[in-house]
Amino acid sequence: MTQASKQQRDILVTSALPYANGPIHLGHLLEYIQTDIWTRYQKMRGHNCYYVCADDAHGTAIMLRAEREGITPEQLIARISEEHQQDFAGFHIRFDNYYSTHSEENQFFSEYIYRQLQENGHIATRNITQFFDPEKEMFLADRFIKGTCPKCKAEDQYGDNCEACGATYTPAELINPRSAVSGATPVEKQSEHYFFTLPDFQDFLSQWTRSGALQPQVANKLAEWLEAGLQEWDISRDAPYFGFEIPDAPGKYFYVWLDAPIGYLASFKNLCNREDINFEHFWKADSDAEVYHFIGKDIINFHALFWPSMLHDAGFRTPTAVWAHGFVTVNGKKMSKSRGTFIMARTYLDHLNPEYLRYYFAAKLTGGVDDMDLNLEDFAARVNSDLIGKVVNIASRSAGFITKRFDGKLGQVTETAKLKAFIDAGKDIEEYYEAREFGRAMRRIMELADIANQYVNDEQPWVIAKQEGQDDNLQAICTNAINMFRLLITYLAPVLPKMAEASEAFLNSRLDWNHRAELLEDHAISKFKALMNRVDMAQIEKMLDASKEELPAATGEQSGQSDNTDLDPIAGEIEFPDFAKVDLRVVKILKAEHVEGADKLLRLTLDVGHGERNVFAGIKSAYKPEDLEGRLTVMVANLKPRKMKFGMSEGMVLAAGPGGKEIFILSPDSGATPGMRVM
Repeated sequence: MTQASKQQRDILVTSALPYANGPIHLGHLLEYIQTDIWTRYQKMRGHNCYYVCADDAHGTAIMLRAEREGITPEQLIARISEEHQQDFAGFHIRFDNYYSTHSEENQFFSEYIYRQLQENGHIATRNITQFFDPEKEMFLADRFIKGTCPKCKAEDQYGDNCEACGATYTPAELINPRSAVSGATPVEKQSEHYFFTLPDFQDFLSQWTRSGALQPQVANKLAEWLEAGLQEWDISRDAPYFGFEIPDAPGKYFYVWLDAPIGYLASFKNLCNREDINFEHFWKADSDAEVYHFIGKDIINFHALFWPSMLHDAGFRTPTAVWAHGFVTVNGKKMSKSRGTFIMARTYLDHLNPEYLRYYFAAKLTGGVDDMDLNLEDFAARVNSDLIGKVVNIASRSAGFITKRFDGKLGQVTETAKLKAFIDAGKDIEEYYEAREFGRAMRRIMELADIANQYVNDEQPWVIAKQEGQDDNLQAICTNAINMFRLLITYLAPVLPKMAEASEAFLNSRLDWNHRAELLEDHAISKFKALMNRVDMAQIEKMLDASKEELPAATGEQSGQSDNTDLDPIAGEIEFPDFAKVDLRVVKILKAEHVEGADKLLRLTLDVGHGERNVFAGIKSAYKPEDLEGRLTVMVANLKPRKMKFGMSEGMVLAAGPGGKEIFILSPDSGATPGMRVM
């Protein structure tokens, strides 16, 4: 028996928590639409399914923004929460509870889990040294420190790297450092921090991550991290900080990422208290209920390492599954304000039907973690072709005859075999929905829609209507077609809830997945009204124009729902002046070595003619480290340094080839010397 065909299940579903410091955009919406479709499907099947979420409402960024606006953090997060909920409602995302991490329930569970970890010996303390703003009396993260670069003397650079020359350094090396918050000169100061000893859970995580709770791609990536060795996790921040104070540690606060996932417990507990639901049934260690988290792939470490370890040690059950999805690009490129493709949820709603986007996302979603491209021309074409040209077309071509010729009453079904095939196809569609293979479900539904349209084309009711003595035949043809439409819209209801509601009014019948075999015969329907209008490219252009205006951007630390528009970019065309900015230099490979925990990377120490650079290169499959030392190659010398898991990469070496063992270092002509510029 498959999971989709089991008796009633108890299911709790969550999406990652959006950060309460900025608006919802289309990159965020992929996750909430995906989750909403899955939970609507489960509810249609009759399962006891709850969907909860909350705003992630703590952290330095929220504290500082509220201060800039002259309001309290509580006022800020209340306003943002209202805006978020309005946007979600606009896209028909139906939460059973939408809450906030700044709540009594979340404080209770955060303190409870912390005390359990502490009692079980999994909390450690040690002093760390940080820059401190004496005026604001707060410790400063690197991004809140600015000064003059110690290498090139460029001013107004951040505390960890120079955007002008690409040099990396520590905040202590900055010339004339100042706080970006107050402008004061920071001082070094020690502070005691609290750490969750994650390495204690190495064995537990090695088993749990291979238990089937994660997608194979995610489990494989985590296996690399586990093999490299886990590190202790700093879970404390010093006052001033907007969050929950750590018990028995005055002036110390839980880092936002500790209490953010605990917000799932808190939001559900709030719902349980209100609706008299048994909280323990879902969260006790031996529960037979199901708990699912939908998240972006960039926050998998928090949900698949920290979170299950905390739950396990505190005596709660671990998630049934953590499902990650990829990022959203628009027209093949990362979302961009200048191109108008950084589209806010509210801007979209001002111009387009939200169900267009729900269907397009569903048509492209898989159960994997691949990124998704929102191609706006394909978006318009697919919605118009599938929903208007196929599904709605079946009803619109048949309903008029029923209304005009038969007083709105259906007759008897005659195509029983064809309709049985439509009913039986629901078994495949059930499995696709369950596995989050929404794209496969949509393709199967559209195959059925093609069959229904072909049936109407072959039977030609508009011709039959002109023939005498064919009323019974005409009524039967239209009755068959209306029942085909009803089955299609039943299968689409989790994706298109508003169209489903309008269809129920038209059919004068409830869409019931589990009783879909009960066909409509001798049944009165209402006069057909347009269920959806075609996508107009002119409206899309207006939306893009509106999105080119200056948009607010969330800044600072962010937890729950990541702002993935700045991740995994795809490069677009550039002009020659942009290319001319690239500084290509001949360099000598002084040292090459393996990178522990990395399958593809080598660490290269390069002589650039005026010093040395450290670069990570994905060429391990083609070269042994000892074969590279002493060779010349070309590097991009002015590429901004990038923090990686294994350290800082201070440039990029150039190579070419199809991959595998065929990756070729581009050695320059003989006679070249390190530091020589390549023209």
